[in-house]
Amino acid sequence: MENGESGRDPIEEDKRLDTLKERLQQAGQDEAVRTGRDQKGVDEGYRLGNRVLAELIGGIAGGLLIGWVLDLLFGTKPWLLLAFLFLGIISAFRNIIRISTKRPKE
Repeated sequence: MENGESGRDPIEEDKRLDTLKERLQQAGQDEAVRTGRDQKGVDEGYRLGNRVLAELIGGIAGGLLIGWVLDLLFGTKPWLLLAFLFLGIISAFRNIIRISTKRPKE
């Protein structure tokens, strides 16, 4: 019993601990598959689709609203509404093209 040894035999690692670790790891993988966390890139595509939809709806709705209000103020129905509607559509598509041509982050 020299050098700080206690004189006891080291306890071997129990085989049950190994099987428990394997089962926990498998359960974690099964849960990731069930919740969809194992699929990479799904959230990025979903966010990009939502952004494109928001740009399209926002551009058209914004053009319509601005044109309608200006038509009410100046009494030029329907010319400013149509002009701003087309400007909103052009702006929306320009933004969508800009979003879609961006390089993905690596």
